[in-house]
Amino acid sequence: MLKAILFLIIAMASIQGGATVAKQIFPLVGPAGTSALRLFFATIILWIIFRPWKKTLTKDQMKKLLVYGACLGLMNLSFYYALERIPLGLAVSLEFTGPLAVAIFSSRKKVDYLWAILAGLGIFLILPSFQGSESLDIVGVILALVAGAFWAGYILYGKKAGKDIPGTLAATWGMTFAALFVVPAGLFTSAEKLFSWELVPFGVGVAILSSALPYTLEMISLKRIPTKTFGVLMSLEPALAAFAGLLFLNEHLTMPQWFAMLLIMISSLGSSLTAEENLTSA
Repeated sequence: MLKAILFLIIAMASIQGGATVAKQIFPLVGPAGTSALRLFFATIILWIIFRPWKKTLTKDQMKKLLVYGACLGLMNLSFYYALERIPLGLAVSLEFTGPLAVAIFSSRKKVDYLWAILAGLGIFLILPSFQGSESLDIVGVILALVAGAFWAGYILYGKKAGKDIPGTLAATWGMTFAALFVVPAGLFTSAEKLFSWELVPFGVGVAILSSALPYTLEMISLKRIPTKTFGVLMSLEPALAAFAGLLFLNEHLTMPQWFAMLLIMISSLGSSLTAEENLTSA
């Protein structure tokens, strides 16, 4: 259990670090181009490391991986478009409505609702306050919520896809299908700049930080942690995003928002402590 939780924390920190890098190259190739670079290079890296062609999968397994990959790719694409319009911490907070919904609807014990409520309260408090001349980009909000819906699908189908095959193999095929969905969009919006040599190091960096490393770790964790526990543990994402935004994007938060992050961490800790019974049936 502790090993799986550690993998998740590393994965989430890596994703947020990659998001800060990705946001800085939006002016060059846009959200679709950045997402295409991320998934293209991540797929190459995973194929080289895990060599998925050595294991034959059934048609049913491939169907599950296709849906899993579609959710992964569309989640990345919609999130980057949201990130172009709203701050990182806000985008991640809104996106978290997906896994939070998974946690609530898959819950079996009353105490799990408490952790979900605490996480929800923390997410509500962490949202940036837009007052005066500032306005909230409604399109960015909608895109972040759409990303959350695909994130929920990623969790559910990731659990199904990784149930009877190695997690690294599922992550590799999922990333491959995600790239097939997203790379054409990147080529359509910025084909002339997408694979310029200047962008290759950034593409590889974002691929490792945001996809290859974290999704492999998450797929491994999904095999060891119940779906609802995985969903609530992901409540750390808004806090990590806020820290990444502060350190790398100079996005400052208010004291109530820092308190919100504490609530989210307490929620994650509580869900971890009460998950022991469920792990035996996972």
